[in-house]
Amino acid sequence: MPAPSLRFLFSHPAHFIALGCGSGLSRWAPGTAGTLFAWLSFVLLRPLFSETGFLALLAVSFVVGVTAIHKTGLALHEPDHGSIVWDEIVPFWFVLFMAPAGFWWQLTAFALFRLFDITKPQPARWFDQNMKNGLGVMLDDVMAAGYALLCLALAKWWLT
Repeated sequence: MPAPSLRFLFSHPAHFIALGCGSGLSRWAPGTAGTLFAWLSFVLLRPLFSETGFLALLAVSFVVGVTAIHKTGLALHEPDHGSIVWDEIVPFWFVLFMAPAGFWWQLTAFALFRLFDITKPQPARWFDQNMKNGLGVMLDDVMAAGYALLCLALAKWWLT
């Protein structure tokens, strides 16, 4: 299904959020574009918040995202339209928040998150196939984030 228009993006705040501030309009791999947007925005946002403040931002972004994704999925007649990327952004912010510091750890986190988001190992696949709403769309990426963090923790343990 083709990407929505700029007009659609700006037609409602929920669409702007769900489409990742426009990053989901990428004609090439919108999920990857959304994850790259998450990385860039994390670098800009993280210094503005304490740890508790950033966790609060994540919680609010998750709740707002569930609603925005659901509304946008209904408008696009597809609950997990490829251009909906807020579900990549918030979980990847959490991955970056929890990952060891440094560019190479972040790059590894990016690769792992994309791998698990694309392959959807269980239970992510269950959420993807059975919960056709904003919460289900978000939760399959939360699972991808969990797998990425597990791999990062194992790598850090192995290397230290």
